[in-house]
Amino acid sequence: MKLVAVTSCPTGIAHSQMAAENLEQTAEKLGHEIRVEVQGAMGAEDELTAAEIEEADAVIIAADTSVNRDRFENTTLVKGTVKDAVNDAEGLVNQAVERAGGDGAATTTEPTETTADAEGASGDGSQGEEPRGGDPEKGLFRRLKRFLS
Repeated sequence: MKLVAVTSCPTGIAHSQMAAENLEQTAEKLGHEIRVEVQGAMGAEDELTAAEIEEADAVIIAADTSVNRDRFENTTLVKGTVKDAVNDAEGLVNQAVERAGGDGAATTTEPTETTADAEGASGDGSQGEEPRGGDPEKGLFRRLKRFLS
């Protein structure tokens, strides 16, 4: 299944990067393709194209800020927080796959709220621990290195 995602946090980019990396690793582990756009205080990184969104079976928005949903009209959409993506990326990915029909056939749905989304973001900056393991030249470290250069 092809997925796209947007991660976004108001305090910077590190939590958004951790969420993105966790979504990427989890989707790959579960056998799905994913491309993640990271939004932070400095703007968007790796912005999704209209073609990528059109080809996606489902969209995951893991954000603690407002993300413009206009470009995701007529797509299967799952909404959660950055903390959800850091702590339970598998839950978000599985929810997206299930809502898309599990067979790659996208359906139009209203955004799904996770428990954390329904309760509201805590806003305390606590986003859980960074996922452990992995190659330091991949994922978060690669993204931060690229962002800082």
